[in-house]
Amino acid sequence: MSSTLAVQLTNFYKTLKMPVGLPKGVGVLFPQSGKEVMRVTKIFFEKYYNDNIPRRLIFGINPGRFGGGITGINFTAPRQLTNNCGIDHPFGNSSELSAEFIYEVIEAYGGPAKFYGDYFISAVSPLGFVKNGVNMNYYDDKKLQETITPFIIKNIKKQLTFGFRQDMCICIGGEKNYKFFSNLNKEYGFFETIIPLPHPRFILQYKRKQKESYIRQYLEPLGKKTPPFV
Repeated sequence: MSSTLAVQLTNFYKTLKMPVGLPKGVGVLFPQSGKEVMRVTKIFFEKYYNDNIPRRLIFGINPGRFGGGITGINFTAPRQLTNNCGIDHPFGNSSELSAEFIYEVIEAYGGPAKFYGDYFISAVSPLGFVKNGVNMNYYDDKKLQETITPFIIKNIKKQLTFGFRQDMCICIGGEKNYKFFSNLNKEYGFFETIIPLPHPRFILQYKRKQKESYIRQYLEPLGKKTPPFV
């Protein structure tokens, strides 16, 4: 019998190796290198992925300092891990805009059990980056992007061995992240279709008044009827 998705995801993060040769001043955000983060991440995986059901993938950019950079779970800050997922942890009660929006989408979809039964949220780069104490996206520095491209390709290929569906995936970050990911996909044929969606941080910082329409925009490619909003 093949290992459950929970076991495969746990092993994936436990065995991640940091890329070498990064530009000067760029640090790596690798929360799963901490024993307590890995313990909590394993609990999360066992709660939602303890089976071999084929799911679709959602790709963010890379973990940030206040969400996945703390919990080890993409787009999940400590507050959402407690309040939405019901998982106890020692990471405090902080939140972040991206996690708040994503969990509004998840609740509208039917809740974490339903959502994570159909999807796994990954990232184009499974590790994050910081410079001068500030979050950095992999595409913010051309040298960084070039250096970690083999690392990105290797880890996308690895995740696809876990039985994820390859008919469609979703890319969060509708401009630079999608452009880079789409070009890789043209070369390597990871997925038949990639659907781009705007980043939650952009939505809540600049388009908060239209938040409900953006939730609908997310739910449509997820294959979920949009809920009525009061």
